[in-house]
Amino acid sequence: MQTHQREFIEFAIACDVLRFGDFTLKSGRRSPYFFNTGRFDTGARIGRLGEFYATAIQASGIDMDMLYGPAYKGIPLVTATAIALARLTSAEIPFAFNRKEAKDHGEGGLLIGAPLKGKVLILDDVITAGTSVRESVDLIRSAGAEPCGVMIALDREEVGQTAQSAVQEVRERLGIPVHPIITLRDLLEYLEETGNLAARTALEQHRSRYGAPAAR
Repeated sequence: MQTHQREFIEFAIACDVLRFGDFTLKSGRRSPYFFNTGRFDTGARIGRLGEFYATAIQASGIDMDMLYGPAYKGIPLVTATAIALARLTSAEIPFAFNRKEAKDHGEGGLLIGAPLKGKVLILDDVITAGTSVRESVDLIRSAGAEPCGVMIALDREEVGQTAQSAVQEVRERLGIPVHPIITLRDLLEYLEETGNLAARTALEQHRSRYGAPAAR
């Protein structure tokens, strides 16, 4: 685990974004941890989150020309990350995001921000069903640009409707890489390092039941 990943876990815990306990997810599945990016809800928090995304993008070595954030959660993500990248690299990184409904007056269209062109990196918080990623890929390609990958905060590494995780399905079906800042394996390593053995045992049991085959 890299330094920025450990720091991100600690930041998420401090912001009450990452919690350990007994939770029922939207899907109805019981989980020993809960990750809610909606708690990155102040200027300082979203600014710091953008810095983590920017650092992870650099660490991954992604070759990209611009950033794209799907509405609605992707809008603050892509904005904060573009600012952080400008400060980190002194490079002007264009970004864009979409409207939920096309505007038929003024500038019109579905997109706000820079025109989609070149290699476009999609930013999201997590991938569950992969719907927003598929829609983003279609929109980017229809504009004549090429999606070069997806950067997310957390890969839960859990099976969804199939034997694969949502992240694995995106990689296979859409043919683009997915880069998480942290994964379930990173959480397990962090809990072992910090001596939180009860939470680690609960996560191990959860992974043995729901973990995607390649992540077990």
